[in-house]
Amino acid sequence: MDQLKAATWTGSPQTDADGQCEFRYQPEGWSQAHRFIALRYIKKKPAPAAENPEQYQLFDTPEYSYRVFVTDMSGGIALLAWFYNQRAGAENLIKEAKNDAGLADHPSGRWSMNCVYFQLAMVAYNLNCWLMLFNREEEAKVDTLGHTTLATARLKFLFLAARIWRHAGRVGVSYSDHYAEQPLFERLMTRLRAVAANGNRFAPVIATALRC
Repeated sequence: MDQLKAATWTGSPQTDADGQCEFRYQPEGWSQAHRFIALRYIKKKPAPAAENPEQYQLFDTPEYSYRVFVTDMSGGIALLAWFYNQRAGAENLIKEAKNDAGLADHPSGRWSMNCVYFQLAMVAYNLNCWLMLFNREEEAKVDTLGHTTLATARLKFLFLAARIWRHAGRVGVSYSDHYAEQPLFERLMTRLRAVAANGNRFAPVIATALRC
């Protein structure tokens, strides 16, 4: 914290932070000093004081909260913050795949069989991601498109209260009146039914392409 407070802070227009800085620091027990980069965020004024003061977190003061990275890379602060954000995002996706797609299971005592299971789990996970892209809003952009977890997608589109019926040679599905996501589900199914080959490619089912 002393290093953070003594550092020279500037604005951070290329990140979501209110300020940024960098400094070299050698923590106790480390063989040499390393480059530290930091982002800080102005805290909103707290609600009326409670009886017990808030317990501070690591790299936290009453005025600011901080994100601090130690790195051996030479890029700019904004670029490195983006890089480490992507790494953190990948770790969250790996955790989701382990918990919800069964990626952590090892059903066989044979290595080759577990490799096949791993690949199938990843195919299932990626197919769910593609399914959510089929159901995106027309005006969605890459930087604003939220991630729908596998668990949430199952609750919205798979584990549904419904009844399959057959009548006059037709088969249908009737959903519960309490199924709040029915319009989204119908839109998704309409788009999936519209998938058709167009030469060596598939014709788009959403008029507006997904842009950055």
